[in-house]
Amino acid sequence: MISEKLQKGQLLIAEPSIIGDLSFNRSVILLADHNEEGSVGFILNKPLKYTIKDLLPEIDAKFKIYNGGPVEQDNLYFIHNVPNLIPNSIEISNGIFWGGDFDLTKDLINKGLLKKKNIRFFLGYTGWDSEQLETEMLSNSWILTKNVYENKILSKASVHFWKEKIIELGGEYLIWSNAPENPILN
Repeated sequence: MISEKLQKGQLLIAEPSIIGDLSFNRSVILLADHNEEGSVGFILNKPLKYTIKDLLPEIDAKFKIYNGGPVEQDNLYFIHNVPNLIPNSIEISNGIFWGGDFDLTKDLINKGLLKKKNIRFFLGYTGWDSEQLETEMLSNSWILTKNVYENKILSKASVHFWKEKIIELGGEYLIWSNAPENPILN
């Protein structure tokens, strides 16, 4: 756990005490932006049952779609690690980029020039109003950590990512690593 100030590029790990919230229970979120107006992030470890081809038949690929968060779930977002191929993207940090030229992105996928390790798609995003995330941090809803994976996080983050991060934290968190998602079922 780190106690630095919130900044884009960091990871937010849901505290084990977040139970019953389908979006945030056992979530690991990449903080894509953070400023005085608010914060935006994408949940990295909640794959949906859809692929990009299911949503956009013109794309010939089976890349998974992830639940990015509860805000604007009818919109598709993406992060990637290939800014040299996708212009007009915004750097989050350490070689991870958000958005860019979507028509070109579709073309690059269809030509096989973008692989799963390069890009991740999300329905929706996670958003906080001004100072809302700071308030949640003070109430111990999130554990803030550095993204040590940098731009390789796209291939690292999986459905087991929360458990892996909880084990890394150790101490009082270890007991939660093997607890069922809903402790009432224990």
